[in-house]
Amino acid sequence: MRICVVGAGAVGGMTGAWFAKAGHDVSLVARGAHLEAIRRRGLTLVSGGKPEVHAVRASSEPADFGVQDAVFICLKTHSIAAMLPRLKTLVGPDTTVIPAINGLPWWYFYKEGGRFGGQSVACLDPSGTLFEALAPRHILGCVVHAAAEVTQPGVVSHTAGRLFILGEPDRTKSTRAERLVAAMNAAGFEAQIAEDIRVEVWTKLVGNLSYNPVAALALAQMNDIHGSEALLGLIRALIREGMRVAEAHGVRVPVSVEERIAIAKKLAGAKISMHQDVERRRPLETDAIIGAVVELARKAEIATPMIDAVYALIAERAKHLDR
Repeated sequence: MRICVVGAGAVGGMTGAWFAKAGHDVSLVARGAHLEAIRRRGLTLVSGGKPEVHAVRASSEPADFGVQDAVFICLKTHSIAAMLPRLKTLVGPDTTVIPAINGLPWWYFYKEGGRFGGQSVACLDPSGTLFEALAPRHILGCVVHAAAEVTQPGVVSHTAGRLFILGEPDRTKSTRAERLVAAMNAAGFEAQIAEDIRVEVWTKLVGNLSYNPVAALALAQMNDIHGSEALLGLIRALIREGMRVAEAHGVRVPVSVEERIAIAKKLAGAKISMHQDVERRRPLETDAIIGAVVELARKAEIATPMIDAVYALIAERAKHLDR
């Protein structure tokens, strides 16, 4: 398959490396020192302590690669609006676009079927232009349960997990999803098709909206959080509120609070994404991970006092990262 990964950082670099190892025609959209290192030395993926170098095409310009069979968007959510219009040359009539992103996706209400069906999520798409930039029929939903980190330019370290869950926005079973999942599993992913991708979105999101801001505010790795009863108490409260918002939008998260914590414990000593971003003084994904949940809570008239408080704190922290 012709596969382009847009945003070849941590998860994107890992994704591109696995596909390249399996012999697919892989192109990476990257930038800065990371891009230059990939061009000079190839993309190095370290997994299980073993580094492997993969020769891939890389550029800062999507237009350099032509029409693809699949495009994985692995960008931070605040970069998506500027990038989507630049993907037109990658997307042909039959191209599948997989936003492998954190948080609530901008396409959430596309073919959702509820009372807000077809609406945009205002904090993620304030101008309401993302569906114009990319026709949503190309989108195949994706939830990633894997962790990685760019440890130096051109080098990505896979730290935990291989699970990618895919699903059509309209909940149908499709040939394109089956084909892609088969290719991913042959390439070393643990990929599966969800009956309802929004259930998977919320199952991950209730963990993300709790662990990510707590880790970023406390500069705590996952083991640090799980070793603190005080922090775990806060995590439990945030997960409970997130589950209530999901239920108000017709989704029952199929695990208990303690079971969701057990899933997070599989990340062991990982330094999760928002913690990495604070340390490197990069913009935070506050809206996709927390702000969108606040927006959906207000739509459904659900009170979320703990989520609101943590959102206020992390949003203010984000303003001061350049100081």
